[in-house]
Amino acid sequence: MWQEFKEFAIRGNAPDLAIGVIIGAAFAPIVKTLAASILMPVIGYATAGVDFSSLAITPIEGVNIQYGHFLIALAQFIITALALFLIIKCINVMRRPPEAPPEPAAPPQSELYLKEIRDAVVKAN
Repeated sequence: MWQEFKEFAIRGNAPDLAIGVIIGAAFAPIVKTLAASILMPVIGYATAGVDFSSLAITPIEGVNIQYGHFLIALAQFIITALALFLIIKCINVMRRPPEAPPEPAAPPQSELYLKEIRDAVVKAN
């Protein structure tokens, strides 16, 4: 059983998945800071100074629904998804096999006739 586990852990995508999780965990604070400290204030400025972290409604006394935090989390998700998409796209471009060189164009018919004439002359001599 131990041998099977070692083969599973070392083979295939398990190390890639572990690296992805670690990079994702390291990437999360960067995205959170980007969204909360840079992107959302700019969007707030563009929307007449709205502070998204303070957006909330109180439909029932004592119940405060802070939907501004949801909007910030949504922005973080979109930034993360876009960054991952761009990373995967770059990786796929680098993994793409090189394109085969184009086939040489067929020689023009006049060149074929000249070769036939040359071959006939060489054969006659």
